[in-house]
Amino acid sequence: MSRPLPFAGVLAGALLASGCAGTGGLQPVSAPRDAADYALTRSLAGAPLSDAAFPDRQWWRSLGDPQLDALIDEALRGTPSLAAADARVRKAQAQAGLADAARKPTLGGSGQYAMAQLPEGLVGDALGGRLLHNEVLTFKLDWPLDVWGGKRAAYAAALDQAHALQIDAQAARLALAANVARSYVALAQAFDALDIAQREQARSENLLQLATQRVKAGLDNRISLHNTEAMIATAKAQAGAAQQQIDALRNTLAALLGQGPDRGLAIARPQLLNAPAPVLPSVLPSELLGHRPDVVAARWRVEAAAQGIKTAKASFKPSIDLSALVGLASAGIEDLFRSSSLLGFGGPAISLPIFDGGQLRNNLAARNADYDLAVADYDATATQALREVVDTLQAIRALDGQIAASEQARAAAKAALELAQARYQAGLNTRLDVLAAQKPLLQIEQQTAGLRAQRFLAGIDLERALGGGLQIDPPDTTASH
Repeated sequence: MSRPLPFAGVLAGALLASGCAGTGGLQPVSAPRDAADYALTRSLAGAPLSDAAFPDRQWWRSLGDPQLDALIDEALRGTPSLAAADARVRKAQAQAGLADAARKPTLGGSGQYAMAQLPEGLVGDALGGRLLHNEVLTFKLDWPLDVWGGKRAAYAAALDQAHALQIDAQAARLALAANVARSYVALAQAFDALDIAQREQARSENLLQLATQRVKAGLDNRISLHNTEAMIATAKAQAGAAQQQIDALRNTLAALLGQGPDRGLAIARPQLLNAPAPVLPSVLPSELLGHRPDVVAARWRVEAAAQGIKTAKASFKPSIDLSALVGLASAGIEDLFRSSSLLGFGGPAISLPIFDGGQLRNNLAARNADYDLAVADYDATATQALREVVDTLQAIRALDGQIAASEQARAAAKAALELAQARYQAGLNTRLDVLAAQKPLLQIEQQTAGLRAQRFLAGIDLERALGGGLQIDPPDTTASH
């Protein structure tokens, strides 16, 4: 037999041959934007800033309604949406474990007992024509050496994806809490609408009573009577719509809790007490991108895509495996454990790409495109996050001004009603004048209730836009890709 070629020579030849498949000209075309690149200062001019103004983890408690606190706590204890998010995390962690296992040595064992009878005409008298027995006991070692770091990069990519899904699970909890709070505010507004509709119905019924009396006395025609009947019907329709909205929102809240509709029937009328003034962190925009779960999850996916590029590049290089097979084989159990039954095989093995029809280059090009897509998604998510902060802040400012003006209008309408009532008691006004003065007050109160509900919703949106108080770990972006 000829002398075997030294392994070092084989490896050198493999490296030369692998040059036929190169990575030249293939690279990503984009990189994540830095937080400092986002202009935000002028849009936040005049906003109250604080060194510690990121939301509390239980931010909804600032709304001051114990029933809301209990509902959100109940929802966060487990709903189908949260169970699904947690299951996705466990699956990603298992996939990371598989990627880790792929870069470690494996050892397996097997044992076999076999019988065979060969024809004499084929193998002769020595072996043919009689029953043969053999026993084999083997252990096999396989160790794929990660010389170029491709398997390590695949493991890192799987870990990054698992990190992203862990943060997605936290984002699902934040979204659930915000949806419960928003539905609860809408429920409060529906109750206010029902109150106002019922008061308008009572006012219109009083007007109908007076209009009927005036028609009978010949002081008025039936036009005013029919107009009043129309107002009563309209108020009843508004009350019915408000009640339907109350029922639907109770069902919505029950579903958000992961319960059946009967759970919603136990939800009492909301008693919201506070609409906290907005205070923004002084570290915007830089640290916002580290508090928003959607932004951080998108950044982890950028890191995973970068590791995917490393894995694809490593596939251009030769792969080296160490394998060994040792065992015992004999024709009888009594001879199995003798030294003469020992068998063995093993050594390094090299496989390398030479010509593959462009498969490796196209795979790397796809990984580069995946990276660019992840970067684009990250940049878009970061931009959206900053827009939401500014949008909600501007909405709060506008709504606070509208509520202040509406309160002034309400005070004026209430003063007009009180004056009409005083003049009626003094015999200077009629009851019709009092009922007429009630209408603008009811209209303004309806408008004010709607504005306050929008103000509550804007406050909830701001808490969510600032990350909802979640403690999340963004990736270390100092390493180059």
